[in-house]
Amino acid sequence: MPSTTTNHASAAYFPRLAAERLDIALCRASAAVARAADARAGALGLGVGQHLVLKMLAEVGPCSQRVLSDELRIDRTVMVGICDGLEQAGHVRRERDPADRRAYAVTVTDSGRQLLAQAEDAVPEFLDGTFQALSPTERRQLSSILGKLLQPRP
Repeated sequence: MPSTTTNHASAAYFPRLAAERLDIALCRASAAVARAADARAGALGLGVGQHLVLKMLAEVGPCSQRVLSDELRIDRTVMVGICDGLEQAGHVRRERDPADRRAYAVTVTDSGRQLLAQAEDAVPEFLDGTFQALSPTERRQLSSILGKLLQPRP
């Protein structure tokens, strides 16, 4: 049976590892936030990917699934499922893209806009709960740093 000293030493291991390995810390933090977002989204009846798609369509207008996939960094095969589900629920519609007849433009519907508004109303509370360990200044700094990491590389 392990001693309590061993358990105590192992309990302090991850914070040390995270301090040494930024990549591991970022992956674990990302996974924790993703789990929290999935739980919150599930309670609202709207997946995180679906929320992102509706938000982008509402803000930038009709887009192809390829553009949605590329911009939101969601695998293209996953994007098909997201759009299928949103279309079946009546939250988006697909129409031939007049600029490229081989492609479809995905457009948010009134139903999708209403669902998005409900989901967006829940975001501030979710962010406050998920990032409560950070001050407002630290949240802005984290946002800025992550934005730099996510910029396309030349």
